[in-house]
Amino acid sequence: MQAFRAAVEADDLDAVEALLAEDVVFTSPVVFKPYRGKAITAAILRAVARVFEDFRYERAIGDPDGRDHALLFSARVGDREIGGCDFLHLDADGRIDELTVMVRPLSGAQALQAAMSAQFENIAREAREAGAASDG
Repeated sequence: MQAFRAAVEADDLDAVEALLAEDVVFTSPVVFKPYRGKAITAAILRAVARVFEDFRYERAIGDPDGRDHALLFSARVGDREIGGCDFLHLDADGRIDELTVMVRPLSGAQALQAAMSAQFENIAREAREAGAASDG
């Protein structure tokens, strides 16, 4: 999905959030249970942007007009190089309703898990604030 890729590459996290469906399901490479909802997914993606260094998409796979897309990326967390893939599924309105991330190697996934764990309080706070703002 070109709009998602462009927003991520521009570090425009508001635009990324605008592409998410309200009921998006985010499946993390380092947590067993999926996260459900736009507020928590957007907060996680903001934390990922703080954690990843030298992030770049390498290529896209999929039909540009289809509903399933794969974006292969590389990044660094501390001294660990990571290769990964964002798998996106679009709903009937063109919003992302499923986002699954895979990363490798194991040492990179472990570095990512440790870095994201350090972000947990910020993620929870941002998700609460976003949820409260959408309720009011």
